[in-house]
Amino acid sequence: MNSTLKIDAKDTVSVALKDLPAFTPIGDGVTTQATIPTKHKVALRDFKKGDRIYMYGVTVGVAIEHIPEGGLLTTENVAHEIDRFSAADRKSDTIWSAPDVSNWQGKTFMGYHRSSGRVGTQNIWLVVPMVFCENRNLAVMREAIAETLGKGQRSKYESLFKRMAYLRAQGATKEQWLAEELELESDDFLSPFPNVDGVKFLLHGLGCGGTRDDANALCGLLAGYITHPNVSGATVLSLGCQNAEVRILEQEIAKRDPSFDRPLHIHVQQKSPSEEAMISRALKEIFVGLDRINRLERQPASLSKLVVGMECGGSDGFSGISANPILGNVSDKLVTLGGTPILAEFPELCGVEGEIMNRCVSDSTAHRFEKLMNVYANRAEAVGSGFHANPSPGNIADGLITDAIKSAGAAKKGGTSPVVDVLDYPEQVANPGLNLLCTPGGDVESTTALAGAGANVIIFTTGLGTPTGNAITPTLKVATNSVLAKRMNDIIDFDSGPVIYGQKSIEAMGDELLDLVVRTASGDFTPAAVRLGQDDFLPWKRGISL
Repeated sequence: MNSTLKIDAKDTVSVALKDLPAFTPIGDGVTTQATIPTKHKVALRDFKKGDRIYMYGVTVGVAIEHIPEGGLLTTENVAHEIDRFSAADRKSDTIWSAPDVSNWQGKTFMGYHRSSGRVGTQNIWLVVPMVFCENRNLAVMREAIAETLGKGQRSKYESLFKRMAYLRAQGATKEQWLAEELELESDDFLSPFPNVDGVKFLLHGLGCGGTRDDANALCGLLAGYITHPNVSGATVLSLGCQNAEVRILEQEIAKRDPSFDRPLHIHVQQKSPSEEAMISRALKEIFVGLDRINRLERQPASLSKLVVGMECGGSDGFSGISANPILGNVSDKLVTLGGTPILAEFPELCGVEGEIMNRCVSDSTAHRFEKLMNVYANRAEAVGSGFHANPSPGNIADGLITDAIKSAGAAKKGGTSPVVDVLDYPEQVANPGLNLLCTPGGDVESTTALAGAGANVIIFTTGLGTPTGNAITPTLKVATNSVLAKRMNDIIDFDSGPVIYGQKSIEAMGDELLDLVVRTASGDFTPAAVRLGQDDFLPWKRGISL
């Protein structure tokens, strides 16, 4: 087994595949000059101050002090640096060798067909507030229906806390309270709506008090969720005086689905006789709506109807050589089948802009990508930050010491296919093929945006582990390494570790992951994030997040 991996012939560093003690020969006459922890980078040549450092075939940093051949790259001796880019200088490179998908031709998934032509992978009733003032009313409604809908809506921790309170009242000791354990969930609960995947509540902190742009973006995002193919009906609560107006929401819904024909109930509290009257009426409408959507049935759908959001979070030094390339393989196969992968997280495309613009199908697409990247970068710098600040402490500790290193690995999720469209937040996909969506690198903000753009499945790669999910879109969690997959098996759905040491190929694992996507889309596999009720929703306040 190799101890290091050089990813591209142009690279001047390699990745440690295991802990390497000092003075370990790693091939090509290079010997480590220091301990190189697993996932970290070792210099393959002598670097003097100012020398550029290459990985994945692109510039990922610059030496800020001397680094000897065989030395460890750290934040102390390397700074973020990227290749300059310009859409005007791009080399149109849309000739693409599509992967063999003969094994997938003619295959289908079982989904919910909408009049718009889109296909859902879930059957959900949605409840959304236009403004944070309505969050309490949503919480009251959620509590009211949780017991009735049962598993998936109630917290299994509720009974634990109740039992501890009972023991205390009976005079039990602290040791006896703490000895209580979670009870196994019962399988004998009969939901009155077995064909409904749940009622989901999108609590948030926006809608008023911010900029008008934030309010308009929120309306667009909520419209993306209400018209989403995974949503069969929706209830909207508005206070009535907020910046995020109902009329703007209705305009955004019409923009995304001019023939929108699903149940939609809008309540304005300032026009209601009382809070109690509004909530009671809303609950009655939801019950009637659940009865209606419970009659919906899954039907076969072409794999071309899959819209897959691609996300990474809690990334590590293996992300760019295992999980992300496997997801890139899935992306390329999906494009070949007529489907739509969406690559987001613009701060994590920093340093590969030139390659991406070369893959754009038109000059206008490349120019839009360049403009959005520059505007985003300038906004970040205006508040005293920048893309260079994107790597988290956890990323850095696991070998992603510059944003360019992190980005070059993150971009592998997008495979090699042409870029057919570039979307600004909170726009919705309109063209099949690889789409780029401008979002932050923050996990929940980005997955929230991916669902709003129309992703009916999300694939989320992680090297350090994260529970992130989405309220309406099933989110598959892919571990970059087997150690994580075993340690956090309660939140991980797929282990891409075998590819690191050559036990399986990227191509083979791409097929395995695509099969899991199809089973998830059909309702045959329930991702951990869905089982755990990880219904994350966090709108992006533009210009603040990386």
